[in-house]
Amino acid sequence: MTETKVGFLRHGQTDWNIDLRLQGSSDIPLNATGIAQAHSASSKLHVGDWDVILASPLSRAKDTAQIFADKFGLKVAVIPELVERSFGTAEGLAHGEWRKLYESGTHIEGLESLEDLKTRAINLLSILANEYAGQKVLAVSHGAYIRKLLRIVSNDLYPTDGDRLANVSLNLLGHQDGIWEVLDYNPSSLAD
Repeated sequence: MTETKVGFLRHGQTDWNIDLRLQGSSDIPLNATGIAQAHSASSKLHVGDWDVILASPLSRAKDTAQIFADKFGLKVAVIPELVERSFGTAEGLAHGEWRKLYESGTHIEGLESLEDLKTRAINLLSILANEYAGQKVLAVSHGAYIRKLLRIVSNDLYPTDGDRLANVSLNLLGHQDGIWEVLDYNPSSLAD
């Protein structure tokens, strides 16, 4: 059976990324740096590397994906399964504020549980394995969601403690004979 390859690309920078604010399902747009990062990162990949480009419905991911699609002459297919984890009423908080709130056990209205996030990520992997079998897929998504996917596929080996997935970082997963594996773990930005 032919291997399916999926490159999970984190979107370019937003103003909330600069401030380390939780974006979650809030639709925060790319800033000028994020647009430049996407152009720079797209120049490091090649047209023949990808058969299809998928994106989260949030504009920061869709716009990043469109920059790649324009370069490669492909269309972007938006799929809701790539959307970021919802942080509910904690969206907009600085990361430190979020950690204190979360660790205190305070109820956060609208927060997607880690178990629900895991279920959604496993569902996405199933969709990719079945609907995109044998293809090379570039999937533009979000930091917390890509982290969860990496944790599932690597059995918690990746991301390593302290690693933050940079904007326009690319991590490659492969699926063959019913098994997912991490082909390339790279938390660094392609724009650097």
